[in-house]
Amino acid sequence: MKFGGESLLLLCLANPHKPQYGGGIIRNPELNQGLRGWSTIGRAKIERRESGGNHFIVARSRNQTYGSFSQKLYLQKDKLYTFSAWIQVSGGNAAVAAVFKTSDGFKHAGAIVAESGCWSMLKGGLTMKSSGPAELFFESKNTKVEIWVDSISLQPFTQEEWKSHQDQSIEKTRKRKVRIQAIDARGNPVPGATVKAQPQKLSFPFGNAMNKYILDNPAHQNWFTSRFTATAFEDALKWYTNEPSPGKEDYSDADALFQFCAQNQIAVRGHNILWDDPKYLHGWLLSLSPSQIKSDADKRINSVVQRYIGKVNSWDVVNENLHTSFFEDKLGPNASAVFFQETRQLDKTAPLFMNEYNTLENNIQSFSLDIGSVGIGLQGHFHTPDLAYIRSSLDTLAAAELPIWITELDVASSPDQASYLEQVLSEAHSYPAVVGIVMWAAWKPEGCFRMCLTDGQFKNLATGDVVDKLISQWTGRFVGMTNADGFLETSLFHGDYEVSISHPTLKNSSLIHGFKVAPTDHMSQEKVMLITLSA
Repeated sequence: MKFGGESLLLLCLANPHKPQYGGGIIRNPELNQGLRGWSTIGRAKIERRESGGNHFIVARSRNQTYGSFSQKLYLQKDKLYTFSAWIQVSGGNAAVAAVFKTSDGFKHAGAIVAESGCWSMLKGGLTMKSSGPAELFFESKNTKVEIWVDSISLQPFTQEEWKSHQDQSIEKTRKRKVRIQAIDARGNPVPGATVKAQPQKLSFPFGNAMNKYILDNPAHQNWFTSRFTATAFEDALKWYTNEPSPGKEDYSDADALFQFCAQNQIAVRGHNILWDDPKYLHGWLLSLSPSQIKSDADKRINSVVQRYIGKVNSWDVVNENLHTSFFEDKLGPNASAVFFQETRQLDKTAPLFMNEYNTLENNIQSFSLDIGSVGIGLQGHFHTPDLAYIRSSLDTLAAAELPIWITELDVASSPDQASYLEQVLSEAHSYPAVVGIVMWAAWKPEGCFRMCLTDGQFKNLATGDVVDKLISQWTGRFVGMTNADGFLETSLFHGDYEVSISHPTLKNSSLIHGFKVAPTDHMSQEKVMLITLSA
């Protein structure tokens, strides 16, 4: 069983690949049986064509966005469906989406910008709230193009199968097998010794947003520092906070938060240098001339980046610039690229990120991956998360082979909020290309943005209990006993550990050993770490 992303997701090929899972429950997925199973939807004409021995279905004479072809299916509640298809259009390029009409409404399973002259893979997914009939169809706002589709697949998985894949992925990408040998002072193996491994610092960054209210609240500080190794400041590093009026800078809150994080070994995301949405820009900036806007933006970049070089683990350079375009509208289409270049010239080492919403949360129209050598920040503000769609989106993004952070994860209030939070955190943590997670649940007296983890006395809410449960699962504590040859084997999460060994015959039974569990080098054949503990 294979779920992961593939590099072919970014390719446009002369011929489509075979359908995944043999097409799953799709009838006639390769169009080898004429148009069997497929019908017209909307006022379009459909036909089967052939090229080089390959058959595919075509929707032409389209005058409605949804004018294409469809197939009727029966989908089951709580099954997770992975979807894929190979798409081409008759001229230029156009966004094409796969949509399911269900009794619960229209569910967009995925989208891609298809091209003419080659085939692109659309990867998607959906989860059903209730069992019932459904109708798959394809749509494009560009009604001038023909939609060509081939190698369609829809494969259902049970909740148990999905969870099993998560566990397998975690075992492969977040953990490593460790073989521990206990020996005495003469080098002889010690059978029946008790070995305890206690994590000191795990490699995977997991955290929560914070704000200035943590600085003078010991209960808040203790709650936060006992759990998290990463953060982003809610507002303290944003331009409107750092320069509330023209030329008058104020970094007092940010400086204090950076000091607190340094003292507690908490990594800080540099969120954010600029924000492309005029709603979050100074009123005085909006009315300036383009040359003045550029001058002020350059000054902002120089000021904040030079102040915090070496103190951030990454920079969100231009926030949400796939959804908004203030700087592009004022300074030209390359404005964001220029800001990224200027940031890199100042800070040579910190990874630079784009940071966007509606990439995992909702089934949106396709987006470009032509973003150069930067990291991908996915905010993750969920209402009702769809794990199948989340995984398909991660598959597509991971094909770019860039680091991915989940940067602002939260779930809207509902009776299922805690359950949904556990689902999305588990999915994100199990996905190999995700290299860190920060939740957007900073506490403040007036309440959190959308999701709190504690009450005002820093006692866990149900969401906080979920966080503690997962941290416990991800921390890698271990107790075991050596075999007759003085060995034991286990798998531990990547990170730094302290290990104690005890046995009635050992004089130094309280001796503590430190070691690091590192990810497996892909070039190395040594898949199991051997650690010898002497006492």
